[in-house]
Amino acid sequence: MSNTTVTNDIITQLEQITAPWGCDEIFVLTDTHTKEICLPKLHKLDKIKNSHHITIPAGDANKGIKSLKTIWQYLSENGATRKSVLINVGGGMITDIGGFAAATFKRGIEHINISTTLLGAVDAATGGKTGINFLGLKNEIGAFAPAKAVLIDINFFRTLDSKNIRSGFAEMIKHALISSKKDWNETLQFNLEEIDFVELERLLIRNIEIKEAIVEADPRETGVRKSLNLGHTFAHAMESWSYTSGSPVLHGYAVAWGLVCEAYLSFIKLGFPKDELLKLKYFVRENYGTYDCGCNDHDKLLKLMKHDKKNESKEINFTLLSDVGEIAINQTAKKEEIIECFDFLAS
Repeated sequence: MSNTTVTNDIITQLEQITAPWGCDEIFVLTDTHTKEICLPKLHKLDKIKNSHHITIPAGDANKGIKSLKTIWQYLSENGATRKSVLINVGGGMITDIGGFAAATFKRGIEHINISTTLLGAVDAATGGKTGINFLGLKNEIGAFAPAKAVLIDINFFRTLDSKNIRSGFAEMIKHALISSKKDWNETLQFNLEEIDFVELERLLIRNIEIKEAIVEADPRETGVRKSLNLGHTFAHAMESWSYTSGSPVLHGYAVAWGLVCEAYLSFIKLGFPKDELLKLKYFVRENYGTYDCGCNDHDKLLKLMKHDKKNESKEINFTLLSDVGEIAINQTAKKEEIIECFDFLAS
């Protein structure tokens, strides 16, 4: 049963969700951006306005031990108990770290995710994954801890710039690829230059349906849920490397480039259709540009890929496709094949 609600009246929805709870204290987590832009909209509800507020610096680079300690310390020093609730207001960074803080504080308190970005709504806010970055590795520490409820108000997305809309849309491309040709073709028709928020909401609801069906079938990621990792083995390496290079990239841009790489790997290993591969490559090139990766970076990226948490042995683990909607999990590749994917992305 879905615990996700897409709404145009988030105050009423939040009131209905929290009213029957016997929670003793409400804590609201924001980052420096959502505190300024989004939190005032929630202050129409007195129980939010009068709650405890925790703010950490914005940006995925701050999704680490330092920020986690700040949250834990505030909860502890301000009387949080196992009957308290933490409401995470933000994008994927906030719902990831907030969910993990809630999952671990006093061995677990309830949390609600209010997703304020398209990326957070379609990716991090749903599905129950929480975590932090550690030692330069993306989401290296974490836990499965589903939110009590996930609320998504499409109006928050109107505050996003074009890059952040595109970042979220990359995860929607992924969901379409693992779903069906109907979803895939409809997704490619969306105009990222002129955003139709009504159509975006329709596609978002469909994406949540796709993801929640997969998560319900495999909540602990032992089988079909691994399909949601499509594109991410390459993407997490590129994203992690960008942090060290001084030019950090948005998660969704890395995912878009990772999808191209893993679709090409699917093409050379499983016969993924060339026409679908080229449609993806051209769509990504037009809307996301390409990844600046030289030959000197290959070994560093491969090293990061070997540390990916999805690996179950010394082999690098991939989710690949034999066709749109036809998933092959637990795939591996030779070093030369992986480098060929980077070359295809850059070509």
